[in-house]
Amino acid sequence: MKTSDILASIGVIILLIAFLLNLYKKLPSSSKAYAAMNFIGAGICCYSSYLISFYPFVVLESVWAIVALLSLFNVPRGTSVGNE
Repeated sequence: MKTSDILASIGVIILLIAFLLNLYKKLPSSSKAYAAMNFIGAGICCYSSYLISFYPFVVLESVWAIVALLSLFNVPRGTSVGNE
């Protein structure tokens, strides 16, 4: 098995675990752990797609990773920061 295959398998496993935990209500989609698992899994999948020059998935996974990363630092709407 090539390195890209191993990396893709690891990334997909992380993404699927996050999805299943969310689906079975063990990990809310608003949690930092869920966002982190999506960021890490998508990042690994993005890199593995880059290694095999499959650019449509590089774009897909990079957007997925960026959105997950942004959600790690997102302040929920209706929440005031520093105005208590």
